[in-house]
Amino acid sequence: MSTLVSNEANSQRAFVPTTALAKSVNFDEDMMHVLLTDGRRVSVPIAWFPLLLKASPEQRMKCEIGSGGTSLHWSELDEDLSMAGLLAGADLESS
Repeated sequence: MSTLVSNEANSQRAFVPTTALAKSVNFDEDMMHVLLTDGRRVSVPIAWFPLLLKASPEQRMKCEIGSGGTSLHWSELDEDLSMAGLLAGADLESS
């Protein structure tokens, strides 16, 4: 008898969104709003991200959208967020 052992768990890649890509980012007093290329808008409390919470409005607006829309980066703040993490809504750890 032969047993085939799948190495599927090790071969899975991280989820990379193909339609939920960031197009723009803006803020109001309490929320970060990310407009997606498919027309949706994701809004999350700034309080979830201590570095963004402490930042000035001018610093928050210096967001760079990277990797074709899959990531958000604030170089001045050394803050990086992924769209996959924002959409998952859990374990939103920032660097």
